[in-house]
Parts: sequence; C-alpha cells; structure tokens
Amino acid sequence: MTVRTRFAPSPTGFLHIGGARTALFSWAYARRHGGKFILRIEDTDVERSTPEAVQAILDGMQWLGLNHDEGPFYQMQRMARYKEVIGEMLAAGTAYLCYTTREELDALRADQEIRKEKPRYDGRWRPEAGKTLPPPPDVPPVVRFRNPLDGVVAWDDQVKGRIEFANGELDDFIIARADGTPTYNFCVVVDDWDMAITHVIRGDDHVNNTPRQINLLQALGAPVPCYAHLSMILGDDGQKLSKRHGAVSVMQYDDDGYLPEAVVNYLARLGWSHGDEEVFSMDQFAQWFDLDHITASAAQFNTEKLNWLNAHYIKAAAPQRLAAETMRRLARQGVATTDGPDVARVAALYRDRASNLNDLADAVHPFYVIPQASEEVRAQHLTESARKALAVLREHLSDCAWQAAALGQLVKQTATELGLKMPQVAIPLRVALLGLPQSPAIDAVLEVMGRNQVLKRLDTVLSA
Repeated sequence: MTVRTRFAPSPTGFLHIGGARTALFSWAYARRHGGKFILRIEDTDVERSTPEAVQAILDGMQWLGLNHDEGPFYQMQRMARYKEVIGEMLAAGTAYLCYTTREELDALRADQEIRKEKPRYDGRWRPEAGKTLPPPPDVPPVVRFRNPLDGVVAWDDQVKGRIEFANGELDDFIIARADGTPTYNFCVVVDDWDMAITHVIRGDDHVNNTPRQINLLQALGAPVPCYAHLSMILGDDGQKLSKRHGAVSVMQYDDDGYLPEAVVNYLARLGWSHGDEEVFSMDQFAQWFDLDHITASAAQFNTEKLNWLNAHYIKAAAPQRLAAETMRRLARQGVATTDGPDVARVAALYRDRASNLNDLADAVHPFYVIPQASEEVRAQHLTESARKALAVLREHLSDCAWQAAALGQLVKQTATELGLKMPQVAIPLRVALLGLPQSPAIDAVLEVMGRNQVLKRLDTVLSA
C-alpha cells in the first residue's frame, strides 16, 4: 500500500499555525513512508472563499517548504463528479430526497428543545417499507444520506485511541442542498475516495465529522482511511490559540523576523516528540516522524522557545542568506545598502545577538544610514576629552593597515597615549560611528565599516 496523505484547507482565511502543523505532520508521514502528499483546496464555501486566501495558503506552504506531490485540487472544479455520485446514491437507495421546509425544521427543533432532546432530523422523508409521501409542490428538495439506524460506527484513532458513536445519535444529514450544491462532509468523502487517501491527519475539531464520513464511505463501498486527530494548540496563557495571541497567519512569522526552518522545527515539537531532541532539520523530522508519539493532550505554544530556536537558526544560517534577509527588511524601511559595506559581513557581527531577523536588520541599519545619537548619549560620551581622543585616533586611522587586529591595537595605543582606559576611547568611537554606546568588538566594526566611512563619520562628529 502506498501511503497517501492530504492537507485540505478551506480558503476562507490565512494559513494559521494549527493548519500549518496539520500540513507538516501530513507531509512528514508521507515522506517517512515514501508516499504522496496531496494538497486539496476545499473552496465550496463560495461566499467566504477568496483567491487571495488561496494564494495565502500556497505562499505559506511554499515558505514552510511543504511541497505537495499532487494538486492543488479544487473542489469547485469537481462538481460534476459529486453530482454523479449523488445520482448513484439516490439510485441505490443510500440517499433520498427530503422536502422538509425550513419552517418545519425550525418547528421540529423547537419541539425537541422543549422536550430537552438533542436537535436532529426526524427522518420524516426517509423511505421505509410501505411508506410513501407525495412531494409537495414548489418545495425544492435536499438530498439526505440514509444513515444506519442501529449499531455503532467506530475507528481506532491513531492519536486518541478507540472512538465509537452510536448510529442512533447520528441523523440523516444533508449531502446536497436544495440548489444542488454538495455539502462539506460529502465532498470530503468523495475526494478522499477518488484520491485514494490512506491516512487522514487533521485537527480534533473534525472528530464529530468522522463517523458521518465513515458511514458515507462504507455506503459507497470505499475503503476507510486511518484517522489521526490532533489536539488543539493553546496559547502561552493556556487559552485556545487565537488572533489575540500574535500571528494571524504563517506569513506573519516571516514579517516578524522568523526563519521558516525555525517555525517548522517548533511546529514539529508541538504535540510530538522524539526523545529529548529539540533541534532537527525537516529531513531528520521526516525520517523520525510517526503517529505513535503524538500526544493526545493539547499542545501549548511557547513563544520563548520559538525565539530560542529562531536565534539558533540565525546563528547557523549561511552568510549570504542572512544578507539577503537583512537587505529585504532594510529595503522595506527605504534603506539602500549598495554604497555601504558588505551586508553579509555586517550581519555576521550581529548574528549571535539577534533572536529574529528584524532585530538583525535594526542592528545593521546604522552601517547604512548615518546615525543620530540622542542628546543624552552625546552629552555623556562625546565629552571634550572624548573628542580629543577621537581626533588623535582619526589621525592614526588615516594611513594604517585596515585589519581588525591592527585597528584594535590603534584604539589601545590611543588610550595609552592619552592616559585613558580602553572604554574611554572605544565607547565614544561607537557613538561617533553608530550612534550607540554598545556594539560588537570595536576592531571588527571598524574593519567591516571601511576606512572611508569611518573617517567620514569621525569628521562629521569632530566638526560639529
């Protein structure tokens, strides 16, 4: 058997963290078993589905590196197939036409609530032996599935264990509306059948849909996939993850300065574990991933751990990649880097200090825009004695070898000449060059910034 998994989002919004984790686990399971990962867009909610949301899902999947093997398939392009199957079910007697009006359903529900019964369709149009009702005029019928009346529908959930529902608790649900459009549960079943899906990995908000879908599959004579329902993700505060907890979409994490491999690594550990392993690549995750080690309890989002992982991956990133990410963010701020020092070298100075790419871009920013130190910083660090030291240092820097070791030695030499301590020269120098009293090693800053820029900035400060 070839393992075939699917990710089937509805394009009514962005790809959020919960959906991304579902996609990741489905992708990894297929990769682990040499199978296929299918992307399906469930766009039958015409009023809420938008092309922008579809693109947001595709962009999010691409950013995370979750490449699909087949698809994307769109349900709206499969309407003829759904209607074909509905026709077959009507002919086979596994579905039937129901002419109950909205008013009748409302009255039925009101009576059930008065009797404190579970609201459900009462089967009044269900064909039974010796029971026929003439179709009322001018009432377009819906199509209902003829659900079994007795017994149970059960499955061994790969995360939650054995789950059973009494068929008596399931009503004859609608599989096609009065206008002929098929419903969610029906489309999903036909799609999973036609696409030969073997494993359905999805959120546990679908648990109540599963018994209906299993009964439909069995009525069609279709194989029933294995199901694995993932528990919800809670926010840092222990409440259900929502917009108020931060990122609305996966791509918001890109905007907020996260590397995709950090997000993927973090998502992999949300409800799944491989011993004590915390840091691993996508390939390693795919080799390790199984359904046995998914926890049935809710996973809790931990922003601090995500930031720690992101800092780890920033440190490990190739210099040119960090440069490209930094330049993209600086360009967003209107900062050009073409006339400044090599961005890869500047970013390398700060990579160990940054937990996200936006912080890295902010740290690099003063190398490309002449900074304006605050009045407080200038008053504290650019004193008369400090400016004298900078003037002496400037002369030394005008014709020395431009290498970190030599530059560092010149800063020390200047301090010694003037009877000062090293910080009494280095800190004013940082303020003159970067507008800040803290920075990486001053000799490295000098080397990367370059002679012309260093002398230019010193001249500006000394002439003020």
